[in-house]
Amino acid sequence: MPTRPPLVLSTASFISSFDRFAVTPMLVLIALSMHVPMASAVTVASGYFLAYGLSQPVWGILSDRFGRIPIMRATLLAAAATGLISTFAPSLPVLIGARVLAGAFMGAVVPTTLTYVGDTVSQERRQGALSDLMAAQALGTAMAMAVGGVLAHWLDWRVVFAVPAVFAAICALLLRNLPEPQRAAVTGGVGAHIGGVLRNRWALLVFGLVFVEGAVLLGTMTFLASALVSAGLDVAVAGLATGAYGVGVLIFSRVVKAINSKLPVSRLIAIGGTQMVVGYALVSLDTNLTTTIITALLLGGGWSFMHSSLQAWATEVAPEARGTAVALFACALFLGSAAASAAAGPLADHDQYTILFATAGAVAIPLVTTATYARNRYKNKQPQPA
Repeated sequence: MPTRPPLVLSTASFISSFDRFAVTPMLVLIALSMHVPMASAVTVASGYFLAYGLSQPVWGILSDRFGRIPIMRATLLAAAATGLISTFAPSLPVLIGARVLAGAFMGAVVPTTLTYVGDTVSQERRQGALSDLMAAQALGTAMAMAVGGVLAHWLDWRVVFAVPAVFAAICALLLRNLPEPQRAAVTGGVGAHIGGVLRNRWALLVFGLVFVEGAVLLGTMTFLASALVSAGLDVAVAGLATGAYGVGVLIFSRVVKAINSKLPVSRLIAIGGTQMVVGYALVSLDTNLTTTIITALLLGGGWSFMHSSLQAWATEVAPEARGTAVALFACALFLGSAAASAAAGPLADHDQYTILFATAGAVAIPLVTTATYARNRYKNKQPQPA
């Protein structure tokens, strides 16, 4: 069996992450360019995250029924088209609509690639393979925040939407050479298929944990760049600073791959959650270039340790409907992210970033405590090999 994801899947994950995070350092520029309040411009990001999250169950069910590769190819082509519409959007409503559609279509990529790894890589090697996929996503995130901010500053923010659109179309063409993996046969209707997952109490717990993680990490992290711009820094510098998040994921995902067989999963979760708490504590005390870079690196570590553990857990809880379970997991993640982005918009509009980051750090404490305890219980309740 393979021990790492195919290169084209890693590339597609890179593009999906780039498209998702490219808007982060550009929110201020979009607000100024379109003469709208910051709270309105945030809808470009929160709308994308919401559509990204809500579309997950649809893609999960379709990939379970029709295959992983056909779904990824079709959605990447559609994402390319909506990305180009975003590039030439004449007004904020058109831009928001295009980004919502782009988020819905790009939403198929990550859960389907995760499911592909779950279908093709053994459970013992799966978290290492998922760490490889996470490294590709991290590189996309870092490039989006760093290069995206620079392109937006020196050229035009619209160019940043065109880049992932072009590469999404290329990935769709390359995916035709990737074999479709074997998967469990789908029996019964859609309701029965989803219901089987939703009746699984462990699955529901994992979905709840990742919803809160999405709010604490992805939803709040969106405002790191905006906080620096509000403090007087150039948007390109702010983008480069928050790009340290991707660097953190890239570095710490390699660490996780090296030590995941030596430490229990609950310990990995605890390490990642602690990094998140410390990071938000730093930036809530003083939001400057140095603390933001350190916080972004720590959040990258939190994502690598904690999220990869929850991710691998999601591939285990319902193997008979893995595509649907992983899609619901991703849905919960990005719904949490969208909820936090929308709720924090008014705080950002009034430059209340200290309250925003302190709240995220406070919520992270019960999150990591609950996740660590629950993972230990799950492990103890699983049948032990003879």
